[in-house]
Amino acid sequence: MSNNEKPTNNETRDSFTSKTGFILACIGSAVGMGNIWLFPYRVGQFGGAAFLIPYLIFIVLLGYTGLMGEFAFGRMTQTGPIGSFKKALETRDKKWGGILGVIPVIGAFGIAVGYAVVVGWFLRFLVGFITGSAIIAPDSGAYFGEIAGPYGSIIWHVIALVLVSIVLISGVAKGIEMMNKIMMPAFYILFVIVMVRVFMLDGATEGLKYLILPEWSALADPKTWIYALGQAFFSLSLAGSGMIVYGSYLKRDVDILSSAKNTVIFDTLGAFLAGLVIIPAVFAFNLDPASGPPLLFITIPSVFKLMPFGRLFGVIFFVSVLFASITSLMNLLEVPIEAVQSTFKLNRKVSVAIVVSAAFLFGLFAEDGDALGKLMDFVSIYIIPLGAFIASVMFFWVVGIEKAKSEIECGSNKKLGKLFEISAKYVFVFLTVFVLIAGILLGGIG
Repeated sequence: MSNNEKPTNNETRDSFTSKTGFILACIGSAVGMGNIWLFPYRVGQFGGAAFLIPYLIFIVLLGYTGLMGEFAFGRMTQTGPIGSFKKALETRDKKWGGILGVIPVIGAFGIAVGYAVVVGWFLRFLVGFITGSAIIAPDSGAYFGEIAGPYGSIIWHVIALVLVSIVLISGVAKGIEMMNKIMMPAFYILFVIVMVRVFMLDGATEGLKYLILPEWSALADPKTWIYALGQAFFSLSLAGSGMIVYGSYLKRDVDILSSAKNTVIFDTLGAFLAGLVIIPAVFAFNLDPASGPPLLFITIPSVFKLMPFGRLFGVIFFVSVLFASITSLMNLLEVPIEAVQSTFKLNRKVSVAIVVSAAFLFGLFAEDGDALGKLMDFVSIYIIPLGAFIASVMFFWVVGIEKAKSEIECGSNKKLGKLFEISAKYVFVFLTVFVLIAGILLGGIG
């Protein structure tokens, strides 16, 4: 398909109405739980500010190659991974590309199943801080245990999916784009408000030191680089799925290079903000900054209990986290929705109903925290990197690097040079394989 050629299929396909709306939707997908609880922990675990060096290197590299590639792949084919992979292999007279496209769709659906449960938890905690039940609970661990136990939050799980369904039924422009335009600016504003309050706490300085002071010796540890790669990779939602789908809703006059750059910048800013809120707050009350996922549901609620006006700031915090998680869930669910809609030629409402109902039914088995962790680990270790690898091979090798370059450059005044060709065809493809292997060997790196 040439740069000026219009898609011949699905002419009525919905699309983003503006570059800003597209970027905010991509930021909404990228800024999620990994930024909020994992990034601050990784920074402290692997050398403080020293960790930022490999992290920034990898996130720029991945944004320059993989993120731009997935945007452009979707825009070129005007469809999701199943259709994109099918069209790519048809250029080589192969008919089985659609089968490979099922892999990233399954990956997105699997993560969405788990995310929906967690969004339900966020809703429950938000209501708990509004009513005061989360503040007066004597043991935050026990309070969370009741919610995260088997079938402990079904009603909240349902509410989360209903809320997201309403947005998704409204379509790309009136649903996904509009909600991201509201939720993502609100996320940053609310997090800044909480950050200012946290900086006023006695002992917060120690948390800042934990984040900022570099331990340069950590750069000699291969794990620092491996986990920095994992953090950057998963933070940008590279999976051969969601960003391809969002790219397929993109108009051809939108600058993909600029869009990818802004997504990287604001995704990284979101991670930094999370670190500046969570770690100083945890240190101020001598709690454990390395508590992992329970950080959001046990440690942070304990902080707000001890903080003056903690109930108010707890509400603000969980509203902002809820916004970040909902925007990520919308992207994850949009992948199988687009697949059902395109493959079976169903209308959007029916497609949303089928996918969301399936997500709820599978999610019932993930209501237990242990089962949820196993599901998310399996999908993130095995399926997501595999999907990203297949997508990169399809676009940069099967479609071809020259056509890939041309598609990325469409809508931009800038041109990609030889460095991009090498980075995309060899470095990025290798890194997707490395993320898969390292994740298997280390039990997950992102």
